[in-house]
Amino acid sequence: MKLHLSRSANTFVITGYGNDHILINGVRHETSLIVLPDEIIAGWAAHLNQLESRHFDTLALRAPEIILLGSGKTLRFPSPALYAGLIKANIGVEVMDTPAACRTYNILAAEGRRVAAALILES
Repeated sequence: MKLHLSRSANTFVITGYGNDHILINGVRHETSLIVLPDEIIAGWAAHLNQLESRHFDTLALRAPEIILLGSGKTLRFPSPALYAGLIKANIGVEVMDTPAACRTYNILAAEGRRVAAALILES
């Protein structure tokens, strides 16, 4: 699916997605990744069952106000113990399927929110 939103020159926007890819500013990515308005972090967990607390520590260092966890093609929830440190640091965590996380990320980023989308792509 293609998405169309206006953006500033220094903002990463999700411009499309499919089962095996995510387009960020028109550039195709085929592995799981983290997207913030000003940064892309490649090489994140490939599957939900590979998540460890260290994956969430990577996100905490960026200090977003909310993290959208895209769990893949379907909605699945990781153990809350994995991201308990984020909750204690007052960083919100919302779990949704990856397509929903892509759409929600664009809306929050367009509002100027400090949002991070941790997106799992399943092959």
